[in-house]
Amino acid sequence: MASLRFPITQNTLDSKTSSIPSVSNCFHANGACPFKSLPKTKLIKFRGSVAEVRSRKSMSLKFRYTRKKNTAPLDTDKFLVHVDGGDVDVDYGSVGVELSAEHCNAILKRLDERTNDGSKTVSFFEWMRRMGKVELNAGAYNVVVRALSRMQEWEGVEELIWEMKVKFGAELGFQVFNSVIYACCKGNFVQLGAKWFRMMLDCEVAPNVATFGMLMGLYRKGWNVEEAEFAFSQMRKCGIVCESAYSAMVTIYTRLGLYEKAEGVIGLMREDEVVCNLENWLVMLNAYSQQGKLEDAEKVMVSMEEAGFGNNIVAYNTMITGYGKASDMEAAQRVFINMRNVGLDPDETTYRSMIEGWGRTGDYEEARRYYKELKRLGYKPNSSNLYTLIKLQAKYGDEEGAVGTLDDMVESGCQYSSMLGSLLHAYESAGKVDKVPILLKGEFYQHILVNQNSCSTLVLAYVKHQMVDDAMKVMRDKKWHDRRYENNLYHLLICSCKEEGLLEDAVKIYCQMPKNTDKPNVHIACTMIDIYSVMGLFNEAEMLYLKLESSGISLDMIAYSIVVRMYVKAGSLKDACSVLEAMDKRPDIVPDNFLLLDMFRIYQKCNMVDKLAYLYYKISKDRVNWDQELFNCVLNCCAHALPIDEVSRLYDEMLERGFSPNTVTCNVMLHVFGKAKLFKKVRSLFYIAKKQGLVDVISYNTVIAAYGKNKYFKNMSKMVQQMQFEGFSVSLEAYNSMLDSYGKDGQMEAFRSVLQQMKESNCASDHYTYNTMINIYGEQRWIDEVADVLTELKECGLGPDLYSYNTLIKAYGIAGMVEDAVGLIKEMRKNGIEPDKITYTNLVTALRRNDNFLEAVKWSLWLKQINL
Repeated sequence: MASLRFPITQNTLDSKTSSIPSVSNCFHANGACPFKSLPKTKLIKFRGSVAEVRSRKSMSLKFRYTRKKNTAPLDTDKFLVHVDGGDVDVDYGSVGVELSAEHCNAILKRLDERTNDGSKTVSFFEWMRRMGKVELNAGAYNVVVRALSRMQEWEGVEELIWEMKVKFGAELGFQVFNSVIYACCKGNFVQLGAKWFRMMLDCEVAPNVATFGMLMGLYRKGWNVEEAEFAFSQMRKCGIVCESAYSAMVTIYTRLGLYEKAEGVIGLMREDEVVCNLENWLVMLNAYSQQGKLEDAEKVMVSMEEAGFGNNIVAYNTMITGYGKASDMEAAQRVFINMRNVGLDPDETTYRSMIEGWGRTGDYEEARRYYKELKRLGYKPNSSNLYTLIKLQAKYGDEEGAVGTLDDMVESGCQYSSMLGSLLHAYESAGKVDKVPILLKGEFYQHILVNQNSCSTLVLAYVKHQMVDDAMKVMRDKKWHDRRYENNLYHLLICSCKEEGLLEDAVKIYCQMPKNTDKPNVHIACTMIDIYSVMGLFNEAEMLYLKLESSGISLDMIAYSIVVRMYVKAGSLKDACSVLEAMDKRPDIVPDNFLLLDMFRIYQKCNMVDKLAYLYYKISKDRVNWDQELFNCVLNCCAHALPIDEVSRLYDEMLERGFSPNTVTCNVMLHVFGKAKLFKKVRSLFYIAKKQGLVDVISYNTVIAAYGKNKYFKNMSKMVQQMQFEGFSVSLEAYNSMLDSYGKDGQMEAFRSVLQQMKESNCASDHYTYNTMINIYGEQRWIDEVADVLTELKECGLGPDLYSYNTLIKAYGIAGMVEDAVGLIKEMRKNGIEPDKITYTNLVTALRRNDNFLEAVKWSLWLKQINL
């Protein structure tokens, strides 16, 4: 196995002895990022404008003060006094202008070391400024910058650093920035640290190894990959080798799952000839283990041993974790044994990793064995170990062991709510939630009974797995009292059952929940109305609605929608209209699109033309919220209730807004245009519908009927041929339309031809066909043919309907067969068909036609008596 030793020339880059590369070589001039103003805290003003500072640039830049030979050390403590709170401050009475800058620096440094209040350091620095002791005095600036950084007075720090940049120019060192970055590291201010680093580059100050070490450690804490990558690239441009920076970069990539990039950094370590320390080896090992590249991890282990870092328990634990994740527990077991062979005792992490590994392979016995050993040695399992064990106990049905694990969870300080979540998840995964009730005992169960959230979690899990009785027992045993929360919980349980299709369970919950007889919960009641409707229990649903109505509770739009839909499902359109009328009296209720769809469909089914027109114009004031479904629904339902111009305008608007008509809409519009004799629009619409694949048999039937009623026989015939050409069989409706149009126009040859085509195509006739034949033959006075049709109608099993009898009476009247016409009335009643106004009108007409005026008057009087 290849060794991973990375030799590197040692370069300490110490602030006093290191050779720092030229700034121009480290940073491209255009690559520096402009420093943005940092967040403001307490503003500290420093005397001396930038102009004043620049005016002093002509002075010597030699600013390091050296102690004169044979000068006695200064006793700085004699210049400090104790103040309130045990702190110290400068005794300004004992200091004067005669003090040298060197002595002032010593006092400033001593004050900064002994005081907890950085503002005192800043105050003495200001005194030094007034006394002229800070000119070319970088040491004083460094001390006060460090003090301000500890105080997090970032604006003051920024002002001082720019002042130093102007004063000291190229001699501005990395020490001042390192002080600020160090403060950011202590406070874990990731973004601030990044900004100060960029300011450092803007000031053309070369970072040292300590700069990168602190920065990369800070970025690792915050997992800030972007800033880490930037700092790492700058480090390599400078030719600086910071072993901890490489480790931080690999760790960040590994944590974020960016394994290819992590391996790329490992490659850079070889390229940069890094002499790996223990941390470097461990992060490499972890990077390979985390992604399951255990052969590479093994090579790293060999190289670590060759480099003298072999007997490291963290490395062995990392390998065990890697093998565990790969479910290779034989290899993990070998590593475990090797640890002991080299004199290492497995620690807490070792046993935890072995438990996780065996748990992942589903080996309960081995996982339990290591779990027991972990506890015997006095170690504590972590939350992952506890969950792994209880998951295995759920899988293998060890309820006794599960109780012990729950006790261990309590001992480990786990919260009951967290324990409940783990328990439910484990037993849900094993499909054994029915075992949970026997595990909930003692304080654990008492916590559930007094805690609303835990109680909700448990009963929802029970209901989800059809354990309604257990859920209701918990609800009866609960110790908390919050009526509103309880109602919401019951509603949630019922809705959960509804969503899962467990409607019987929903009814069971509703019947067992406590009821408020005075004020029923409107949300629960409406949900139950919907559930009863789905189950077809309309009486129960209506009783709930009537109870809500009588309670005086004000229903909202959703409640009305549910009740309306209930009546529609029950086939009680009249009741649905009554509910809509009641809702219409509530100006505060604005129907949404779903309710509007129901309203239009109900009014259409009830043939309430006026209601349709009123509703349409009411909502047409603003069509911004109209969607495709609403456009189609309005056109389908209101096409015959609105003027043709309005319908046409609405249809054009739908197309302009990019909405597509559906097949039903196309057919309705074909019928409307055909009825209005707008055949140019009919042809255009049919062409568009055909192009979009919206044409069906009904489309052809509609156009054929429109052409036939308006005696466009050539167009009708062409449409029939086109229907056949497109692969549609000529429908019974199309044949009926042709029979009706040819017969009424007296084209009897064409009429017979259509009948022959029907016979050849084995298209069975319906009542409409027979009634059309009776009517046409009767108009022609072909009474024998009428008789044949009547015989055929009876023989085919259909028998005459109301329209058939009415047509026969008319035909018999034309043929002068008055007695037969009167006899049909008796036959109708015998067959259970009640005559209508048309029946009697046709009979009176037949009597008058044949000069039976007295009989005609008698039947007319009869019509008046029965209010027809």
